[in-house]
Amino acid sequence: MIKIKKLKQIEKSFSNKKIAVIGDMMLDGYFWGNVTRISPEAPVPIVGVDNEFYKFGGAANVAINILKLGGTPLPIGIIGNDEDGKIFSSLLTEYNIPTNGILIDQTRKTTVKTRVVAGTQHIVRIDKESKGYIKKSLANKLVKLLEENISDLDAIILQDYNKGVLTPSLIETVIDIANKNNKIISVDPKFLNFRNYKNVTLFKPNKKETEDILGMQVETDADISKAGKQLLQILNARYVLLTLGEKGIALFEKDKKEIRIPTKARKVADVSGAGDTVISTLTFALCTGANIKEAAYIANYAAGLVCEEVGIVPI
Repeated sequence: MIKIKKLKQIEKSFSNKKIAVIGDMMLDGYFWGNVTRISPEAPVPIVGVDNEFYKFGGAANVAINILKLGGTPLPIGIIGNDEDGKIFSSLLTEYNIPTNGILIDQTRKTTVKTRVVAGTQHIVRIDKESKGYIKKSLANKLVKLLEENISDLDAIILQDYNKGVLTPSLIETVIDIANKNNKIISVDPKFLNFRNYKNVTLFKPNKKETEDILGMQVETDADISKAGKQLLQILNARYVLLTLGEKGIALFEKDKKEIRIPTKARKVADVSGAGDTVISTLTFALCTGANIKEAAYIANYAAGLVCEEVGIVPI
């Protein structure tokens, strides 16, 4: 728990923070309507679409979370030279988010996840994406963009969805730049680059990612403790925060007692995007001077709120 007085102090600092978000920029598309009947062509529901729209997804959803928290995001990543890329750029302009960190790769698709939702029921998801690593020349341009803005930043978030923007060499370079400039650097990892995220401020894997990389089940309290300690040792992170779904979160720090915080979700409608909200809020709170326990408590509460909404919703 956080005392109300301290919470208000943290809240007053929730502005004028600039955070770079480097990673896989995505669009989330929605076809939203209702099922009226079963198709005569195949045993599948027919969704009568009432609304069609796009939101930020992936690393871009982290950026919009930072904006909603009162900060200034600097998204750094790649989109394609396609209609989806134009939609992505128009959303940046709509939210008055800086566009100078977004580069166009003529050889790649803009990553789009399109969801068909009937009422509150997710029917199907359609993905358009390129998964290969970006060219070294593009990675170098992303590094240059970071270096040009590093003095103005309060923190850096690496948001990895294994869509190719975060190459092993780019990860190592960004972490090195952050540490040399004494900037907070936090990571929301995926499987492929998991072990490359060494020497960061905060490492935030979920239960499945941890199980996959460590080759163990994470079910019991003993499992959770063992996994968290192994991650601290492997990655030399200052903090490891393991998200456990309905079991809440577990926080680990070297030579400190493990901390457990139960979930704050009152009714779970959709867990999509909750991890983006956690990493955004955690990093933002650390920038305000909150300690890691306070930051984790606030982030856990924020994740509980977005889980009550259907679809990708920022805090």
